[in-house]
Amino acid sequence: MLGRYMSTTRIAVIGAGFSGTLLTLHLLRQCPTAEIVLIERNPQFGRGQAYATGNANHLLNVPAGRMSAFRDRPNNFLEWLQSTPHPELGEAPTAGSFVPRLLFGRYIRHLLKEQIRHADKDGRLELVRGDVLRMDASDSRLALELDRDRRTVADATVLAVGNFPPEPPPVADPGFYDSALYRADPWAPDALTDLDPEAPVLLIGTGLTMIDTVVSLLDQGHTGPIHALSRRGLLPHRHNGSGQPPRNEPSSYPTVLSDLVRLMRREITRMTGLGGTWHPVIDALRPITTELWQTASAEDKARFVRHLRPWWDIHRHRIAADVSDRIEAARERGQLTKCAGRIREYRETPGGVEVTFQPRGTSSLASFQVARVVNCSGPSCDYDRITHPLIRNLLAEGLVRPDPLRLGLDVTTTCAVRDRQGAISRRVFAVGPVTRGAFWEMTAVPDIRRQTELLAEHLGNMTARKAFALPALASHKP
Repeated sequence: MLGRYMSTTRIAVIGAGFSGTLLTLHLLRQCPTAEIVLIERNPQFGRGQAYATGNANHLLNVPAGRMSAFRDRPNNFLEWLQSTPHPELGEAPTAGSFVPRLLFGRYIRHLLKEQIRHADKDGRLELVRGDVLRMDASDSRLALELDRDRRTVADATVLAVGNFPPEPPPVADPGFYDSALYRADPWAPDALTDLDPEAPVLLIGTGLTMIDTVVSLLDQGHTGPIHALSRRGLLPHRHNGSGQPPRNEPSSYPTVLSDLVRLMRREITRMTGLGGTWHPVIDALRPITTELWQTASAEDKARFVRHLRPWWDIHRHRIAADVSDRIEAARERGQLTKCAGRIREYRETPGGVEVTFQPRGTSSLASFQVARVVNCSGPSCDYDRITHPLIRNLLAEGLVRPDPLRLGLDVTTTCAVRDRQGAISRRVFAVGPVTRGAFWEMTAVPDIRRQTELLAEHLGNMTARKAFALPALASHKP
């Protein structure tokens, strides 16, 4: 058994990456009478997949001056960087510095440790290392079943499960995906181990995960060819470093997708005509992106995801100049090549695997021989296909449902999940990437920071009203 099962409100946060850890810190502030239990299946709390990298050349995609964990203390991360020695930093960081991601993970762990050491002497915070496998909502308290036959209870639960590994591209014979030549998770410890430095490699995907994987390959001395293949073959753009807002920014933005696209094109043309760039035009949308998304029609949302999402991603989620320089150098010397197309077949050979693909815009086929295939296509979002036991249990019990666009789970603007029939839960919530369908931009630190603050305030109000004090419930399963 876990937990003390006291009569006070008990809130469980499942997942101690950035989203879950930051929410926990805000809950301790906003819910002064509640117990908080933070559950993490990985060895370390506070890092999550995004910031667990040990490679100092994996840089943040946002300048340090915008990475504070607290909106009311905007320089908190920068001040921590400047006040603590970090051998990974060659020079003193500034607000515009793109620092190693591992430092941000270290910063979040520091905040958690400080909370444990100083701010929570009354024992309201409990850390549990384990994997939640099942949730039972049939009683007045939620019962969480963990690995190793453990169990705890909570009045409310927040899913902060982060991202799941990418899905393999569909092919006629998926048997290759069980092969030792394939790596399903680019962040797995063995993703790039035991690889001949001169061997050719295929990276599925051309986004930010591919960029990180190329950097890792180069850092370990890889000199062989690196092929990057995605449906459109688009690479993330680089930050230009200006940080300047657009001149005479529009006073209003349309919510119809076609009108918004026309406006953005006009603004980019205007800015470039004034000697500027497109960067500030895209950045000007940052404060209102969620609002634009939530007011868009279902048809426009689907159209955006189907047609415009890849272009939005490469312009909105850019890479640091130093990283961009390394990628461009690898392309110029012919080591890194990008391709646009769809994988059609894998055929294992004595030298590795022959990958056949159909180049975009043609009916012909092309192929290349590689020694390893690494899936860098980005996180899996379709929860109907995610195999984790907790996700399968929540869907089977009808406690949650995927959002209509298959971007994550269906949640409200207050992060409450919606069940199989669409009813809004009073006890189960979600934060972070799992809420893309409702908020769209929910991967960057500023967005998640604001979301966790608002959810903590909402749960604090519910705790004060004793809104979680529910009578015993019948089984939720239909």
